[in-house]
Amino acid sequence: MAFLPNVVRAEHAGGFKIRLMFNDGVEATVDFRPWLTGPVFEPLKQARYFRKFFVDGGTVAWPNGADIAPETLYEAARIIRSSGALEPATQD
Repeated sequence: MAFLPNVVRAEHAGGFKIRLMFNDGVEATVDFRPWLTGPVFEPLKQARYFRKFFVDGGTVAWPNGADIAPETLYEAARIIRSSGALEPATQD
């Protein structure tokens, strides 16, 4: 059986970034701006609405039904971690 990543915790990290923690211990701060395209993501471009995210079904979701597949988030987190780049401090 293949590993199925699930977000177990998510914390706002400033701007449009969220610190994600997965069920295998992987953690990374991911910038969500590249995914904020299309009608369902339009409300998320407002910082106040973006911060209304919550963890549901193993991923990050918003009240309007928008979400991003946990596999997509996991891959982004792994790329950030493997790049060895320091995650910059963020500001609201």
